[in-house]
Amino acid sequence: MLARERYNKLVTDRRQFLDKAVDCSRLTLPYLIQDDTSSRPTHETLNIPWQSVGSKCTVGLAAKLMLAILPPQGTFFKLQVREDKLGEDLPPEARSELDLSLSKMERMVMDYIAASSDRVVIHQALKHLIVGGNALLYMGKDGIKNYPLNRYVVNRDGNGNVLEIVTKELISRDVLGYEIPSSQPNTGIDETDQGHNDDVEVYTYVKLENGRWIWHQEVQDKIIPGTRSSAPKNASPWLVLTFNSVDGEQYGRGRVEEFLGDLKSLEGLSQALVEGAAAASKVIFLVSPSSTTKPSVIAKAGNGAIVQGRAEDVQVVQVGKTADFSTAANMAQTIERRLLEAFLVMNVRNAERVTAEEVRLTQLELEQQLGGIFSLLTVSFLIPYLDRTLLVLQRSNELPKLPKDVIRPAIVAGVNALGRGQDREALTMFVQTIASTLGPESLMKFINPLEAIKRLAAAQGIDVLNLVKTEEELAEMKEEKMQNQQNQTLLEQAGQFANSPMADPSKQPQQPPEQAE
Repeated sequence: MLARERYNKLVTDRRQFLDKAVDCSRLTLPYLIQDDTSSRPTHETLNIPWQSVGSKCTVGLAAKLMLAILPPQGTFFKLQVREDKLGEDLPPEARSELDLSLSKMERMVMDYIAASSDRVVIHQALKHLIVGGNALLYMGKDGIKNYPLNRYVVNRDGNGNVLEIVTKELISRDVLGYEIPSSQPNTGIDETDQGHNDDVEVYTYVKLENGRWIWHQEVQDKIIPGTRSSAPKNASPWLVLTFNSVDGEQYGRGRVEEFLGDLKSLEGLSQALVEGAAAASKVIFLVSPSSTTKPSVIAKAGNGAIVQGRAEDVQVVQVGKTADFSTAANMAQTIERRLLEAFLVMNVRNAERVTAEEVRLTQLELEQQLGGIFSLLTVSFLIPYLDRTLLVLQRSNELPKLPKDVIRPAIVAGVNALGRGQDREALTMFVQTIASTLGPESLMKFINPLEAIKRLAAAQGIDVLNLVKTEEELAEMKEEKMQNQQNQTLLEQAGQFANSPMADPSKQPQQPPEQAE
């Protein structure tokens, strides 16, 4: 089937999701998602919301997710040796050397990601996920490309696995580098619908066949030469991302859609308050028609001027809606607070004395709400992104091929990092509670220092191999210390014995000579 025909067939299922995404974008970031009414952008004036709470929530949540899944300091994954292979295929003493080599490979991968523009595109995709619930990433040779929802369609099976992807782009003929053949009759393609004469519609058809992803590009129902390619199923460059998945639906739902009612209510209240405030701030003087005071005299009078007239002849128009404005303002503040909490924007209590512990607990509570979001992004983005990056580096001989049966990559960012952070907080609070209630001397009496150090290192993702001394090494050090103390004691005793009178004959008491008989 032709890519254009397949796109037109699958676009029907996307209609309701795209309409909802456009509505969500109008209340948050109007430029982000637009309707797919034509091939070219219409350049219409974008709708400007009456409030900026939606954009603040979207940008803030996207920044939090970006720092969580791709931390700027450290790695989001770890290459580790399988525990069941140690002692059988690998000697235990080789663990340290392997960990050092794998750590070097991890830094090479992170340097490759830092040198690319991946973070910029991924941050843009996260905003699409929050607002529209869907995003498509293509990991090409020149970097990652993000497709908004109005430029692609997907087809899934009953379990939600992607089977087909069709993208639609508008590319200039000069950039395409391919001589476009003249359109044939009865093909259903009208060159006048192509928009500008220099632009053509290019469709990319991606399909899963026999356990591999294959794709090609078409223009005017003709396959472009040199565009056929394929990739393994577990290392596809096409990453179809969703924010919330619903069983039986081809596309995902965004975070903004879950709170669309509050955003619409806040939009209406903000518009009413702004327009009401503008009307209330307008100053109009009314002069009685039968008064001797002339309007021109009042209009020309300067500040502090003295004119003739009566005060009862002049009145000021007042709206008199102060109580109504207060009700609307209080409702708007309530909705805004609810939205900020929903999008994990930390709102510290406005008071004179806000302790650091209260701020820490508030931040920890917000981080705990990210667990479900992290889980979905870890499965749908981080694991495929890492697999594809490792495959690209191995094909370019920048990384050696890793034996899958011995070395296994593990994601340590997102929900995994969140779980370790909670373990660290709980262990730290436990130790501090014991020290504050039972005294510092109770720590050495009841707490095993070596076990506490190991658990803290595990909570922070630090490998303690050759870093923290083992019990055997501590026992050897203790025995060596006791031996040194014994030797020192013997030396001191020997020195005291050497200085004693018993060891010096000259200091012995002289016995009288025996009397001769």
